[in-house]
Amino acid sequence: MRIVLFCHSLISDWNHGNAHFLRGIASELQARGHDVAAYEPANGWSRLHLLAEAGPAAVTRFHQRFPHISSVPVDLERIDLDEHLEHADLVLVHEWNPHSLVARIGRHRARGGRYVLLFHDTHHRSVTEPGTMARYQLDHYDGVLAFGEVIRQRYLRQGWGRRAWTWHEAADTTVFKPLPAPDGRDDLVWIGNWGDDERTAELRSYLVDPVRALGLRATVHGVRYPESALQELTAAGIDYAGWLPNYDAPHTYARHLMTVHIPRRPYVRSLPGIPTIRVFEALACGVPLVSAAWQDVEGLFTPGSDYLVATTAEEMRTHLRALVCDEGLRHALVESGLETIRQRHTCAHRVDELMTIVERIRCATTDRAVAV
Repeated sequence: MRIVLFCHSLISDWNHGNAHFLRGIASELQARGHDVAAYEPANGWSRLHLLAEAGPAAVTRFHQRFPHISSVPVDLERIDLDEHLEHADLVLVHEWNPHSLVARIGRHRARGGRYVLLFHDTHHRSVTEPGTMARYQLDHYDGVLAFGEVIRQRYLRQGWGRRAWTWHEAADTTVFKPLPAPDGRDDLVWIGNWGDDERTAELRSYLVDPVRALGLRATVHGVRYPESALQELTAAGIDYAGWLPNYDAPHTYARHLMTVHIPRRPYVRSLPGIPTIRVFEALACGVPLVSAAWQDVEGLFTPGSDYLVATTAEEMRTHLRALVCDEGLRHALVESGLETIRQRHTCAHRVDELMTIVERIRCATTDRAVAV
């Protein structure tokens, strides 16, 4: 199939976690022989911040690491849709696209486009910014791919889309996999952005304070850390190491005994069942994980076996202390988490699901045409 993807960026993952999963999906589709074309804004904020922080070398490294992925920077307001969608069989439009582009693609489909057209939502804005999401014009889309059941139901209740399917994120296991552990590993690493005050208190309770109390050797990677946050990390003895290209995360995890997951507040309070991409990737890398509590209402994992759960700061300290001391516990968590990822949560699994959805849409379209 000819598959066209419109996204904020595949090239840059600077404060842009959606790039992780989309890269994996593009890679898996190409590995199966599909022709994938991706387009992203030349002046997208993630790309511009990446260039400002890491320079053109970061873009060069992306192309060296993913030579098979071609994401073309374009002016999305002027892109010739007739040209780029002429031979398309499937078009995926990610939700971090301008409202105007989403509407233009819908109108193009309505004028006779023969491709399957899907809108892809991987963010909490359906709850935190409903007005913004309601302005997307999806009348001519075949449906919505939502990265959690709660979001799928919200689209249907609000009448934002005609049909919606739950399509969780997953790990690209060609990139995220266990690597040999060097001698002299440090204790803990956390990879995540500060940003937006959506988990500031939680970061203190479940990361900064436990590391200080236990005297752990810890490193933090991420962006958008205010000066006050950097001072807190320094006071706790935590090394702040800045932005980390996502494809370097497996090497970083291998140099540490464990990691933590601290979900943003909207996912805990309003969006149960959505773990975000970091959980999938950490487990795929075979690093023991302790997560602050979130509701796995869709049964994606087995809490307590795939990872440990801390409902309080005291529980986080207890779990971290145990992982430092107990190699057997670390091994058991790694084995269970890896098995769950390999059996259920790889990008190959998600492409299988996507192909099933596309086939259902095509069959329904054919049935309607025959009925007419």
